[in-house]
Amino acid sequence: MERVVVLGAGAMGCLFAARLARAGRTVTMVDIDADRLGQIAERGVELNDERGKDVVAVGTALAADAPHADLLLLFTKAMHSRAAIQSVAHLADGHCSALTLQNGLGNAEAISEVFRPDRTLVGVTDWPADLSPPNAVAAHGTGHVWLGSLVPNGEESALEAVACLNAAAMEAQHDPFVLAAIWEKAAFNAALNALATILGSPVGGLDCPEGRKIATAVIEETIAVARAQGIRMDRDRLLAKTDFALTNHRAHKPSMLQDRQAGRATEIEAINGEIVAAARRAGLAAPVTETLAELVRMGEPGRI
Repeated sequence: MERVVVLGAGAMGCLFAARLARAGRTVTMVDIDADRLGQIAERGVELNDERGKDVVAVGTALAADAPHADLLLLFTKAMHSRAAIQSVAHLADGHCSALTLQNGLGNAEAISEVFRPDRTLVGVTDWPADLSPPNAVAAHGTGHVWLGSLVPNGEESALEAVACLNAAAMEAQHDPFVLAAIWEKAAFNAALNALATILGSPVGGLDCPEGRKIATAVIEETIAVARAQGIRMDRDRLLAKTDFALTNHRAHKPSMLQDRQAGRATEIEAINGEIVAAARRAGLAAPVTETLAELVRMGEPGRI
């Protein structure tokens, strides 16, 4: 996989695009923000990571002009996934694979409406990335990527994507059970991101008996919903991860809270909303998760 299109020029898109281009891949960034693309085309991506500071040249294009590629990385906000992937439908030529590393649930399904299921890849990442618009990104530390195919006969594409990412030292791993990791991340975000957004508080503000009780309830509800779909989550690992975040990431502002404070729409529908929808389809209830979703929705732009 030598030719890569990165769809979404936010923090994660810029980080992955710059590292892949620095590693010798031919990278094109696609976004709806023509001004940002113009800045990137003129000045490159200013990358600050464990190797120091680099200015990396990457290609740019609007969606209709995106060149054919071996790999498409989808990094838009989850609520824009369907429109974004349809905007580059010409890349679904049977050769290109599409990988989502976004927050939330339902992104792979949006991809598979355009790309063949065996070319639809899904994963999670814990790489940290902070964007300084329009063209600078910093990774304060390193991270990992876990990915697999949406269907069993797509694992060859998944392994090729792992090799491509690892050429850029992204610490990617093939995980045939990646759906469990995606649901675990969704549970974690449904609990902490939604609570932080409702309270307008960094993660440390949730570290109280009430906050921990609500977070645990969301996790338990999500585990039950995933189990109904044949996906087994690691409860102990998820609770330990939540405890670690509450104890050690006290000043962290989740992306959902950052969106709220900036007056942007949040990803609540792709996280809490998707968990509640999946619960209903399975004949289950997720009352705490649903209540958090409703409270976040009340503060969405245009609602008040």
